[in-house]
Amino acid sequence: MSKFTKLEKQWILYDVGNSAFTMLVSTIIPIYFKNVASLSGISPSDSTAYWGYAVSLSTIIVAILGPILGTVADTKGYKKPLFSLFMMFGVLGCAALALPVPWIVFLAIFVIGKVGFSGSLIFYDAMLNDITTDDRMDEISSHGFAWGYIGSCIPFTASLLLVLFADKIGLTTAMATGTAFLLTALWWLLITMPLLKNYKQKYYVEKGNKPVAESFKRLGKVLLNIRKNKKIFLFLLAFFFYIDGVHTIISMSTSYGKDVGITDSNLLLALLLTQIVAFPCAILFGRLSKKFKSDKLIAASIMGYIAITIFALQLDKAWEFWILAVCVAVFQGAIQALSRSYFSKIIPKDKSSEYFGLYDIFGKGAAFMGTMLMSIATHITGSSKAGVAGIVVMFIFGLIIFKAANKVNISTEKETTVSL
Repeated sequence: MSKFTKLEKQWILYDVGNSAFTMLVSTIIPIYFKNVASLSGISPSDSTAYWGYAVSLSTIIVAILGPILGTVADTKGYKKPLFSLFMMFGVLGCAALALPVPWIVFLAIFVIGKVGFSGSLIFYDAMLNDITTDDRMDEISSHGFAWGYIGSCIPFTASLLLVLFADKIGLTTAMATGTAFLLTALWWLLITMPLLKNYKQKYYVEKGNKPVAESFKRLGKVLLNIRKNKKIFLFLLAFFFYIDGVHTIISMSTSYGKDVGITDSNLLLALLLTQIVAFPCAILFGRLSKKFKSDKLIAASIMGYIAITIFALQLDKAWEFWILAVCVAVFQGAIQALSRSYFSKIIPKDKSSEYFGLYDIFGKGAAFMGTMLMSIATHITGSSKAGVAGIVVMFIFGLIIFKAANKVNISTEKETTVSL
């Protein structure tokens, strides 16, 4: 990362910090929850559904708060404090998961931590306009996800060793898992410190006499503008559909794997492999963005996910889950990083938090729909595979609409947006 500026590196580091929590959400947390729920007499399919409902609730909360907080954050001097507040909710929520509580309380704590994590990303993503230039966004965004994947392996590996070898070091599985939660929270906090110290809001709206009331007025204008700006509207609609599958796979893959008979150790090791493989793949896509248009790379990633999801429908063996994990790793970072930088380029810079608040609604709304769809289908049919089938359709819709968005002239649409 020597070619990056100091601030770009510090921005990338936050991905390294928060990705450790993402790893827990995808691996240890749902496994631990399902084991705790099982001790309380909850069936595997029901615990998967309850986990999905908790993820859905957290995404609904952030989807509601996102555009409001994003609009307020565009006011001069507000972005960093709001980012810090939600980051601390996430860190403290992660640490509190270590408490020995009933399964329902555990889910409530998880929702608080997940809201903090997701809320911080609204302001973090919006910082991209402040810390770099348009021509560097694809690469910087890709490196954020890339280093997030590989960096999160450090606390995750330590956590994994604690859980797998708990009995050999005199700890119960619950004690080892709780220590893993505390370790991840500390990692997240310490890695964030450089960005908190040096970040300064470059693009902003001047603070008025009534900043909150004025923020609501600006939000109204942005919502009207979205309807007029066809490119932004179509991209967000496409993003809603295709990112649904991505977030659902991240949130539900571990529970799905357990339901089809994959052992805990195979699940954890396969998902660790995902992080390792995702690192070079995310960097590769960042470099490819210099030779190919980012819209082409995003479309290729969506098609890759369609194939992955179809493959998951017949998955019932450990080696198939390992193949699935590697395939997901190829596209996971690319589709998220390039979508983030693509959106940053087509929105007004001084209203980045407002727009990323809406971006988060479409992203988190999709995550809500995906996890809720999978949870309801699993509850009704007793099989997780029924929910996976619906995810394929959403990827296809996303691809079709995304291609339509790219036919809109970007320069004309961007000028229309900025003029408001």
